Amino acid sequence: MSSRIPPALRGRGAKVLFVALPVGLTGSLLALPFTAQAAPSSDASVSEVYGGGGNSGASYTNDFIELGNGATAPFDLSGWSVQYLPGSPTASSKWQVTPLTGAIPAGGTYLVQEAKGTGGDTPLPTPDAVGAIPMSATTGTVALVHSTTALTCLTAADCAADGTIKDLVGFGTAVVREGSPATGASNTASVSRDAKFSDTDDNSVDLTGSAPSPRNSSGGGTSDPSPTPTPTPTPTPTPGSLRIHDIQGTSRTSPQNGKTVTNVPGVVTGVRSTGSKGYWIQDPEPDANPATSEGLFVYTGSATPLVKVGDSVLVSGKVSEYYPGGKSSGTQSVTELTGPTAATLSSGNPLPAAQVIDAATLPDAYAPQAQGASIESLELQPGTYTLDWLEAHEGMLAQIGDSRVVGATNAYNETWITTKPDQNPTPRGGTIITGYDNPNSGRLMVTSLNGDQLKANVGDTLSGTTAGPVDYSDFGGYNIQATALGTVQPGGLTPEVATKGKSNELSVATYNVENLDPTDPQSKFDRLAAGVVTNLASPDIVSLEEIQDNNGAKDDGTVAADKTITQFIDAIKAAGGPAYDWRAIDPVNDSDGGEPGGNIRNVFLFNPDRVRFVDRPGGDSTTGVTAVPTGKHDVQLSVSPGRIDPASSAWTSSRKPLVGEFRFQGEQVFVVGNHFNSKGGDQPVHGAFQPPTLGSETQRVAQAKEVNAFVSDLLAADRKAKVVVLGDLNDYQFSKPLATLTSGGVLTDLINTLPADERYSYVYDGNSQTLDHILVSPGIKKFEYQVVHINSEFSDQTSDHDPQVVRFK
Repeated sequence: MSSRIPPALRGRGAKVLFVALPVGLTGSLLALPFTAQAAPSSDASVSEVYGGGGNSGASYTNDFIELGNGATAPFDLSGWSVQYLPGSPTASSKWQVTPLTGAIPAGGTYLVQEAKGTGGDTPLPTPDAVGAIPMSATTGTVALVHSTTALTCLTAADCAADGTIKDLVGFGTAVVREGSPATGASNTASVSRDAKFSDTDDNSVDLTGSAPSPRNSSGGGTSDPSPTPTPTPTPTPTPGSLRIHDIQGTSRTSPQNGKTVTNVPGVVTGVRSTGSKGYWIQDPEPDANPATSEGLFVYTGSATPLVKVGDSVLVSGKVSEYYPGGKSSGTQSVTELTGPTAATLSSGNPLPAAQVIDAATLPDAYAPQAQGASIESLELQPGTYTLDWLEAHEGMLAQIGDSRVVGATNAYNETWITTKPDQNPTPRGGTIITGYDNPNSGRLMVTSLNGDQLKANVGDTLSGTTAGPVDYSDFGGYNIQATALGTVQPGGLTPEVATKGKSNELSVATYNVENLDPTDPQSKFDRLAAGVVTNLASPDIVSLEEIQDNNGAKDDGTVAADKTITQFIDAIKAAGGPAYDWRAIDPVNDSDGGEPGGNIRNVFLFNPDRVRFVDRPGGDSTTGVTAVPTGKHDVQLSVSPGRIDPASSAWTSSRKPLVGEFRFQGEQVFVVGNHFNSKGGDQPVHGAFQPPTLGSETQRVAQAKEVNAFVSDLLAADRKAKVVVLGDLNDYQFSKPLATLTSGGVLTDLINTLPADERYSYVYDGNSQTLDHILVSPGIKKFEYQVVHINSEFSDQTSDHDPQVVRFK
């Protein structure tokens, strides 16, 4: 199981301005000459600050902050605030906040009334916003902020690095300011900009002391009743010298990375108005190079984009390479424009034709190889590799037709389809992974840009046209952000039911119950219990993974899990199952990995009417279990239950295997329950490093060696010993850890006894794969084995793993 943040919620600061051109301006982008354009005119700023309201000698009764807008379009203040900090802040100083609404008119002003003093006789003009901040008349800092959350910066350098701050005015002796502080503020004087709202980022140059002259958004003021001067009309912008394909280039990173580009033309093809906000633009006149994308994402941060699909725009901003999950995660980057300003030329334009993706579109080869190095600088070969084809269409419109679902819709509303229906299909409609060199190039993730819910299962069909911009995220890689979404046609998939064992057969199962604890709803316990009773046919022994302590993720030192286990056993009885008994060993607090505070562990449930657990005292969280020969061909455990070498570095921050000795109809059976460390440290298969480094594999190999050595000791004492090793091993049947675990022929991995297209217990990124295993020693010769698919292929799942069971005489 992996915790994650959906890609739409990535948080990054940004500044944004949208400039709407006069309604009478018509015509397409392509009709305009491509000439260089000067930097856009200034927009919103703090134009005047007065903190002497109501003080001795003052005429005005209130402090105020005035905002100005030097642009030719209104400046929307939804989600913005003005904030105030004392001139000489201490570590305990806090910014005070006044939220804003409405807009600053084009070329106009906006008045924010603050605290009232005891003097003065002249009220302010009708304010556009009202706060209660008592400002100093002589020193302080005022900020215009694209957030209503109080700032935390207390130095000029820290505030300069805060991307939510649009403008900053420090006056008097303020230590937080742009350049040097403005001077001249007093009980009877404000500091203000000139009529053009000039802003050179030096407060001492831009603002001067003078008599207060507050003006609201209608232009009215007590001391200056004249309307706001009409600004000089801004010339109609024209496209700059660069097109989108110039910015995208022919490799994965932009040749313009880090540079500011001006008036890049495009048509808006999609808008993301929640989470990490922004919009996609695409050039309707592509170049002839198949390696250069004609699409680009414009990142607006927390600001809701003011453009609409079909708008023809000119966008200016800084070219940036954004790495979902961080560059160290090994992901590829998304080329974006940040801190954007945009001019809308016209609306309702037709969108560029979407690239149709069918069975022949994506190459069979998945990724170029770089001996483990980054492929970022390699020239794209979109006709050879799937990852290159998708990168060469990053940000562009793409569409699919009827497509089979190969990864059920998850909690983040992501659904995986295959564009290659004949590529390694499973009997139940999925796509199975058969080796590291074959990650199934036809897989593609779809998510709705409008928030529509699919709730599709594996084997369903996403019918009709699904289309939207091609995007990239750390979870799943390339995807379609669908603005048009097909409909789900059910494929009829149903949960499987295991064959019930005969009376003379011992049945042993493994089930990862995904962080189960008493804070979960009873419905989760009930559904998991039904899975054990109905779908697994009430096995004699069940090895559970991810049983959490009695208060779940609360990290207060609790390690006992008796309440969790008892609640689960009671749910099984209520579902018509047996009255299971149980054995487990509490871990050392916060030492076994998993969800912080959860203290997950392996647990044995067993039916005492069918099997007997052999208890041998002494097993605890730090004592290792060993094989003890008791005769020429006999062996027993030193402790039961016990844990395999818990002091070994192989188990650092990972679950220790639980070992138990059972008796069934007079026969001795050893069971080893496992939960190897996760694959969370591996580089993604869709990432920048090819082939990806499997960083987590080293620890799983070490864990496999420990278990293999323990089983080898049992078999050295009794070569006919019946040993079942099972659990969530977090790796494939063809991996190094599984080869290590089975080395020397001490164990057989039962997943390999199934047909190749049925070897899976988990679905990740649209790949059906094996993470859970049951292995048996040579002494178990005849068996019936099933993976019971009840979770991983369904959008409504109780766990992300499918259980499995083995039966033998």
